[in-house]
Amino acid sequence: MNPTRRAWLACGAMALAAGSAAALTPRRRLATLLERPELERAVPRRFAGWQLDAAAGAALVNPRQQAALERLYQQMLARTYRNEAGERVMLALTYGADQRSDMALHYPEVCYPAQGFAVRSNRAGVLSVPGGHLAVRRLETALGTQRPEPVTYWTTIGEYHSLGSVERRLIELRYGLRGLIPDGYLVRVSSIGIDSAGEFARQDRFVAALLQALAPATRLALTGRTDA
Repeated sequence: MNPTRRAWLACGAMALAAGSAAALTPRRRLATLLERPELERAVPRRFAGWQLDAAAGAALVNPRQQAALERLYQQMLARTYRNEAGERVMLALTYGADQRSDMALHYPEVCYPAQGFAVRSNRAGVLSVPGGHLAVRRLETALGTQRPEPVTYWTTIGEYHSLGSVERRLIELRYGLRGLIPDGYLVRVSSIGIDSAGEFARQDRFVAALLQALAPATRLALTGRTDA
C-alpha cells in the first residue's frame, strides 16, 4: 500500500476513534433527572423508639479534610441516635452527584484507617429490610484499645444497590452508554462495643426501623434497586 495512503487511513481511523470516544463520554448528570431527597429533612430525628441524641456532639473534622469532603459530597448527614435502653447507634449518610473515579465515594475501610483506626476484619453480610434483604459490608474497627467500633455499610450508584468494585464499574458503564454520570449514596451505621455480633444485630434492628420510617422515595434512593 502506498505510504501516503496508509498515513491518510491511519489518520482517518484515529479521528473516527476520537469521535466515537467523545460521543460515548458521559456529559449529563443523572442527578439532574431524578428528585433526590434533602437528607436533613428526609431522615426523621425520632422513630420506632430511637431519637436523636442531642448530647452527642458533632465529630471534629480537620479543616483540610472538611474541605475535601465538601468537594466530593453535596450532602452529608451525621447523627447519633439513642433508644430508651440507652443504646446508641451512629448514622452517617453521604451523597455525591458525580461518581466518576476522582469524585467517587470514600469507603469506610479507607476512611477509618485515615483517622487512626485499625480494620481488624472486613466481610460481606446480609440484613433484613422492608421488602427483602440487603447486601452489606461488615467491618470490625478499633481506635487503640479504647474504642472498638463495628461498622455496617452499603452504597448505591445511581438507582442501583452496589457492593464491590466490579459491580460498581458495571453500573457506571451502564449509565455511561446512555451518556449519564451517576450519582451515589453511602449509608454507614456504627456503634461502640466489644461484642461485635451483638453490635451488628443492634445495627440491623436500627437500619430496619429507620428504613421503615422513611418515605418510599427516600428509602429507594438509599437502598437502590438490585436488578442492575
